[in-house]
Amino acid sequence: MEIIRSENLCKYYGSGAEQVKALDGVSLSIPQGSFTAITGPSGSGKSTLLQLFGGLDQPTAGRVVYQDKALADYSDNQLSVLRRRRFGFVFQSYHLVKELTAQENILLPVMLDKRKPDEEYLRRLTQLLKLDDRLSHLPAAISGGQQQRVCIARALANKPAILFADEPTGNLDGQTGREVMALLRQINRELGVTLLLVTHDLGVAEQAERIVHIVDGRIEHDSGGSLR
Repeated sequence: MEIIRSENLCKYYGSGAEQVKALDGVSLSIPQGSFTAITGPSGSGKSTLLQLFGGLDQPTAGRVVYQDKALADYSDNQLSVLRRRRFGFVFQSYHLVKELTAQENILLPVMLDKRKPDEEYLRRLTQLLKLDDRLSHLPAAISGGQQQRVCIARALANKPAILFADEPTGNLDGQTGREVMALLRQINRELGVTLLLVTHDLGVAEQAERIVHIVDGRIEHDSGGSLR
């Protein structure tokens, strides 16, 4: 069953001879519970696509539809609530609040949403991500891989339906990156969270169920969701 899709999605910058087509007519359907990797060379439009799927930017043309409702039909406030409650985001840079402990960083989205934390769920999440003994530490006192795991836990704290990850292993060494990818796969399987990941690393992409390769703002190849 589909959870989100794009229809003839375009994102242009500038005009006339100077116009840059970051995305040029991308139609892509993402099944619920799937793990899809978006690959492509630098400047291909893969991160732009992720931002449009996540409602972080507006398309020039076309639309993104989440569970049969176009993101363009949401008000700014409704879209903000949707991103906070149904979408999770992990980026290459950690964006942790340095004055807060790992646990406080993880709880931040729940607190901002004025909701009561699901203690049992969060306990399971921190166990999955192997953070039990790091929750009282400040970001500066833990490794890069642990900081990224805190970011993943924070992105999942509100039980999102979709986790958008943009180069989540980009700042990590090879071994740590492989560990983070193993945890993301485990979360996808055990929690049923749809995972849409952008990467330039084919070794990372090959761990997904499906690979969508983008060149010059267009889909050049789509493995079609066959298990790898």
